[in-house]
Parts: sequence; structure tokens; C-alpha cells
Amino acid sequence: MPNFLVLLGAAFAVAAVALNRQPLGLTWQEAGFAALAGFASLLLFYLLGLMGAADVKFAAALGLWIGPWPLLWVWVGASLLAGLHALALLAWRHHTGLRRTRKREIPYAAHMAAVTMGWLAWQHHMS
Repeated sequence: MPNFLVLLGAAFAVAAVALNRQPLGLTWQEAGFAALAGFASLLLFYLLGLMGAADVKFAAALGLWIGPWPLLWVWVGASLLAGLHALALLAWRHHTGLRRTRKREIPYAAHMAAVTMGWLAWQHHMS
């Protein structure tokens, strides 16, 4: 994921909070805490080489939009989805005999985005 897209998303989130147009009604404290938590929590995985830098930056930008508690549940859902993706990839490789081509093949940011879209749709449906 290009840095400019993540930065653009974060900038729009900051502007939304500043202009009191944040769609979920987050305060500065909630958005800032969630961004910091998203970044700090996934930074260790990046430092260990288990995750790409874009995944870490995306988690911080996502935290600005959805806040800390939804971000926690998005992590849980995205982790489960990533685990299923990994199992499917392993089964496919075993079946086809293909080898791993990249160090990190599971795009965690995509899983976070998919779970977030599902969560937002559920929230809209419930209101």
C-alpha cells in the first residue's frame, strides 16, 4: 500500500476530527489513543520481520477513523481472517507443489480493511 494513500487517509481522519465531522463521533483523545495503540501494537511485529511497515501505518490511520474498541475487534477479526488465508495458502501450495515466493505473503492491512468494512456494514444495519 503506497505511503501517500495511508497518509492521505490519516490526514482526512485528522481533518474530520478537527472539523467535528468524524463519522463515529470520536474525540481527539479517542482517535489519538487508537492511532498510537494501532502503531505501537503492530510495531513489534514489524521489528521482528513478521509484518510490513504499511500494515503498521495502516493500523494507525485506521485507529484515527474507528477508535480504540472497534480497532481491538478489527485486530481479532483480521487475525482470524489472516490465519484462514494462511491455511488456504499452505493447502494450495501443498496441492500445486508451488513454493513460497515472498517473505511476507499475507497482507494484514487488507484483512483489517475487510473486517472494518464488515464491522461498519453491521453497525449501519443495526442502527
